[in-house]
Amino acid sequence: MDPVVQHFFDQSTSTLSYVVYEAPGSKANVIDSVLNYDSKSGSTATIAADQMVRFVKEHRLQVEWILETHAHADHFSAAPYIKQQLEGRIAIGSQIKVVQQTFEHIFNLGQDFVVDGSQFDYLLNADEKISFGALSFKALFVPGHTPACMVYEIGDAISVGDTLFMPDVGSARCDFSGGDAQQLYRSARIILSRPPKTKLFMCHDYPPSDRTKAYETTVGAQQQGNIHLRDGISEQQFVTMRFTRDQTLEMPVLILPAIQVNIRAGYLPPVEDNGIAYIKIPLNTL
Repeated sequence: MDPVVQHFFDQSTSTLSYVVYEAPGSKANVIDSVLNYDSKSGSTATIAADQMVRFVKEHRLQVEWILETHAHADHFSAAPYIKQQLEGRIAIGSQIKVVQQTFEHIFNLGQDFVVDGSQFDYLLNADEKISFGALSFKALFVPGHTPACMVYEIGDAISVGDTLFMPDVGSARCDFSGGDAQQLYRSARIILSRPPKTKLFMCHDYPPSDRTKAYETTVGAQQQGNIHLRDGISEQQFVTMRFTRDQTLEMPVLILPAIQVNIRAGYLPPVEDNGIAYIKIPLNTL
């Protein structure tokens, strides 16, 4: 059975989130939700997440899973808020432990921060398949952008996270800690081995000036037209391109606060003795 996929776009972070379900009144999954964050004031808001909550309630959906494709560097996850409002279990790939170990050191998070993934309700293994109602999703392990990236295959649709962008944008960067362009090339080939009509749903879109933002493409369109990963581009060509291009990219605006929140499954850092939670900013390390 093929799913209904409803997209939500957060303008401030160019992030696409999804509710995936069978029909009104059915079980549903939420993928890559967004908690709004104002870096100037240090305040959060639930504007983007509330759009998803309203949609779920209006369609009488029952959220089973709140999925993350990876620990995002460009936005905060709203998974705990979605869980509070709609229930469901927060899940991510089991290799999140590798990401936690890396950033626990970078941010010196101390003994109170455990690096076993237990902040999440469930850790998904490669190729694990889980049913929700009449539908099921398969978790495909696609490292490269990060060591823990997962994409979710549901019927004729795949939520691709940051592994692929629209064909005229290409692919994700690989220069974050634990990133690997060779792995990303091989991960992309897993997705692009699916039937050409398979629908691919993006996590971001950064369109050129001659088109509007988009959220959906197909395996066939990527095979024929992806500027970085179309058929005929070799692994070595891709690795060389990715290394050269990544050296020119600026760091994401929200990477330092976002990573600290998202390796905690979207939960904010614990409040200190004055009742306030703080984000750490390491100096002169990047």
